[in-house]
Amino acid sequence: MKIAVPVKDNNQIDAHFGHCAFYQIYEISSNQVVSVTKMDSPQGCGCKSNIAEVFEQEGVKLMIAGGIGDGAIQKLNTHGISVVRNCTGDVTELVTRYLDGDLKDGGHTCNAHAEGHTCNH
Repeated sequence: MKIAVPVKDNNQIDAHFGHCAFYQIYEISSNQVVSVTKMDSPQGCGCKSNIAEVFEQEGVKLMIAGGIGDGAIQKLNTHGISVVRNCTGDVTELVTRYLDGDLKDGGHTCNAHAEGHTCNH
């Protein structure tokens, strides 16, 4: 299984998945991380890019996200990718928490795409 996480500088999860600097792709085997690769983020909003198709081709089955909108979630789901929303903090720790069964979906989505939008969940 592979897990994608939108990342900003200093290994922190990006608060808006579609505007991240890059993605880290964690390959999981026997509930352990076996490799981590960096994937450049496409330009523009995540729900309007081809990132869901790229993730599907790469075998990604889960996105751990900070803020993410309904459109992006639907697009990811269409490509067989589940989403855990409203996560904050160090991405390596978030993946570890998920593997330990200690990371749950926050249940909130972003509702705005205006310039300068910030999520306040």
